[in-house]
Amino acid sequence: MATTEETRPGPTEAAGWRDRVRSTRAGRLTLKIVIGVLGGAMVIGGLIMVPFPGPGWLVVFAGLAVLATEFHWANILLAFAKRVVTAATDWLKRQNWFIRIVSTLLTAALAGAIVWLCLKLTVGVDLIEEARAFLKW
Repeated sequence: MATTEETRPGPTEAAGWRDRVRSTRAGRLTLKIVIGVLGGAMVIGGLIMVPFPGPGWLVVFAGLAVLATEFHWANILLAFAKRVVTAATDWLKRQNWFIRIVSTLLTAALAGAIVWLCLKLTVGVDLIEEARAFLKW
C-alpha cells in the first residue's frame, strides 16, 4: 500500500499525541523518563563513538535533539553547539588551502592515534607492530 499525504501523520497530529500523553501527571513523568533515557543513551553512545570512524557527533547531536523535546537545558546546549560548529566551519572556510590541508591532516592524525590507543589498551592489538610484521613477511 503506497503512503500518500493523506495517510501520513502531520506535525499537528504528532504534537497532539504528545499533548494527550502530557495531559496526565503520570504521562508527563513517563514521557520525561523515556525521553531522558533514550536521549541520554544516544548522547553517551555517540560520545563513545566519537574517536572512531563513523557518525559519533551526529548521534550526539541527535541525542541532544531528542532531549531538547522535553528538557529546556538540552535545547540551550543544542543551540550553543550549533553556534560553535557553525562558527568553526565558517572560520575554516575562510582559511587558505594550506591551513585547510594542515587541519585535515592533524584531524586525521589525531583520529588515527585515538583508534590506535583504544585498540592497544582494550583489545591488546598494536597496529604499528602488526604493520611492521606484515611488511617484513
